[in-house]
Amino acid sequence: MGCVPSKDGSKGCSTGGSCSTGGCNKLNVYDWLTGMALPTGQKPFDIIEVRFKGTRKEFFRNKENFSLGVGDVVAVESMPGHDVGVVSLSGELVRLQLKKKNIPENSEVIKALYRKAKQNEIDKWHEMRGKEKPVLMRTRDIIKSLNLQMKLSDVEYQADGKKATFYYTADERVDFRELIKRLADEFKTRVEMRQVGMRQEAGRLGGIGSCGRELCCSTWLTDFRTVTTSAARYQNLALNPAKLAGQCGKLKCCLNYELDSYMDALRDFPNVNTVLETETGKAFHRKTDIFKRMMWFAFTPEQGQQEVEAGYDGNWIPLPVDRVNEIIAMNKKNERPSELRIHEEVEVEYQPDFENVVGQDRIDRMDHKKKKKHKRRKPDQGSPSAAKGSSTAQRNQQGGGQQQQKGQQPGQQQQPQRQNSNRNQQGGGQRQGNPGQDQNKNQQGGGQRPQNPSQNPSQNPNQNQNRNQQQNRQRRPPPPQGGGNPPPENK
Repeated sequence: MGCVPSKDGSKGCSTGGSCSTGGCNKLNVYDWLTGMALPTGQKPFDIIEVRFKGTRKEFFRNKENFSLGVGDVVAVESMPGHDVGVVSLSGELVRLQLKKKNIPENSEVIKALYRKAKQNEIDKWHEMRGKEKPVLMRTRDIIKSLNLQMKLSDVEYQADGKKATFYYTADERVDFRELIKRLADEFKTRVEMRQVGMRQEAGRLGGIGSCGRELCCSTWLTDFRTVTTSAARYQNLALNPAKLAGQCGKLKCCLNYELDSYMDALRDFPNVNTVLETETGKAFHRKTDIFKRMMWFAFTPEQGQQEVEAGYDGNWIPLPVDRVNEIIAMNKKNERPSELRIHEEVEVEYQPDFENVVGQDRIDRMDHKKKKKHKRRKPDQGSPSAAKGSSTAQRNQQGGGQQQQKGQQPGQQQQPQRQNSNRNQQGGGQRQGNPGQDQNKNQQGGGQRPQNPSQNPSQNPNQNQNRNQQQNRQRRPPPPQGGGNPPPENK
């Protein structure tokens, strides 16, 4: 469960502080006093904490006052020889760790720190680490051949290779004297057998729990308290050993995390074996919701038939804890309530029986003006666009289907109307042009397009005459009041 070391040789790992355990190893401690200067005249604390393989940590005294920081590789005293570890904590926080583990500062258990590890010592240390896995597999074969009832979980070599520690678990006492002789002859080193518990073994090996996170015993949990099945009963958990047991085979340590909250909530809850007596019959406990403070009771099938017919949801009747305690107090006085729960009157708020579909019930409905839709005018039969369409069809018939150029622009279509109006003003409303002459001109010109759409022979001459007369009437001035002929138009 470790991290990948940095390639540039700097301290820490290459994950940039995103380790799942909060650091690069197990049981890391955040040094929140790092970078803070000590008061004037105070010497730094001379004891440091060194981390070895797995969760093993020990304290060593820095007699030579070496300048050490977290992550430095140091050589420390061991029995026999020396060992190599990594500094995990220094400064005043080490004093707090000593108080937590009840170790006095002047204890003889605290060994000496020799120096910062040399390169040859670091190389030897890595070489011994590489031998651990083959030795573990070979030792398991030897244990199996001796028929010993023990489980070997881990092997740890000392940095100088003078001693090897074997960690195992066993339910009963094991006579491993013959095993030690064979291991000493096999590996040519001093052998130490150390028995650990199930939880300590899971902490050394590590793993992922059923919650999806790394095991608590391998990240931060150091004191293993006793866990009983009563902790599961208080929390209304099913007594299923497969779900309540962790990877160590024991009950999960996390069952104790929220036990105090459940104990506080269950103070005023009655005993689950309590029977409620009513006029209908006896009601027995079936279910409890602790944080909702609800308890479910049920009658026997014969007694509960009346309650079911009364409108209750099935045979289970939910009751608040206060109502259950009230019924228990009544039963102690030889009183029986008529019903388990009290019917409360609930005020129902009536909603309007209409829906706002078109938004007519809004106050600002008159503030918004409706937008007018602009409809496009259809062209009349006597308009220039209609005359152009009919003249184009006639030219195609007369000219042998020859395609002409594109029609005039909208600004050019208004010129024939202006020319007709000027001619009408000059001629005094006389009919202009001869349809027969226009037809002869079009035939002689080989189907050429006339300049004026109103002179198109395909158009009805009566419509042109009526339109010209209407335009002349609109442009004539009104007659004088004294009578007589109107004044002549200005040419």
